[in-house]
Amino acid sequence: MISPEMLTIQQKLPDWIKASVPYAASGKVASYIPELSKAPRDALGITLINADGDTATAGECGLNFTMQSISKVFTLILGLMDNGEELVFSKVGMEPTGDNFNSMLKLELVRPGIPFNPMINAGAITVTSLIKGSNPAEKSERVLRFFKDISGNESLTVDMDVYNSELDSGDLNRSIAYFLKENGILTGRIDDVLDVYFRHCSITANCADLARMALVLAMDGVDPITGKTLIPRRYVRIAKTFMTTCGMYNASGEFAIDVGLPAKSGVSGGILTLVPGQYGIGVVGPALNDKGNSQAGVQLLEIISKDMVGACSDVYQ
Repeated sequence: MISPEMLTIQQKLPDWIKASVPYAASGKVASYIPELSKAPRDALGITLINADGDTATAGECGLNFTMQSISKVFTLILGLMDNGEELVFSKVGMEPTGDNFNSMLKLELVRPGIPFNPMINAGAITVTSLIKGSNPAEKSERVLRFFKDISGNESLTVDMDVYNSELDSGDLNRSIAYFLKENGILTGRIDDVLDVYFRHCSITANCADLARMALVLAMDGVDPITGKTLIPRRYVRIAKTFMTTCGMYNASGEFAIDVGLPAKSGVSGGILTLVPGQYGIGVVGPALNDKGNSQAGVQLLEIISKDMVGACSDVYQ
């Protein structure tokens, strides 16, 4: 039987969705990756899941989308599991940038020239280069296997149309990668690193997948549905900290104040967020604001945070 708390949330979700959908009208679907421009601008959906596996859903929560930058949270975790903190953080920093997610500005201006954090493109490309495997195919398979384990969904796959669109339009990411190689941060073939990077950004998911992945983070690395420990608690803490400080691009501070939950967004309109110890939440709303976050999705999470007094506890608990 569904818990009283989840029943209450399920009853409220349609009204929360209805209040948030109009905000999509002032957003724009991402088009710099051409395949993403096909997403329905006015769509908005959400799934919440608790430790008992109870779910609450509303809107177009079954809409499939690619993870894009949301994948950076889990490639960071996999990179840490493969290499440990000392190596990873010798290559990438721990601080917010205040710049756009695809900016190269501080790579040149600020010594020692390593990416500021793993949530910007430069940092995520660097972390991707550290994932273990003898070739790009093996590395990509390890990443996909990890995502399947965390989401509990064996059907996760790479959207090849989006992947090919990223290959065709990824000149800025290539520029970032070559700059990193020139600085000695990346080694090996740039095309191999970017192949893995573009593939994990192109993994297809829906709100339920994001919610289940977020639940594992909410429960400090344990999947409460299976009882398995999937991620060391220390690395979950690191990931959640980056989500709070850097997860919503250069609107992360505003989101932390207005919503108060660790979150990571992607330019396909997805947002993965969580209530520590309680819920995993997945949202999709393809229309983006000028920071690259889902316009209606951010509004929806702000409404939920303010309405669920006591449920959405402080991010630092």
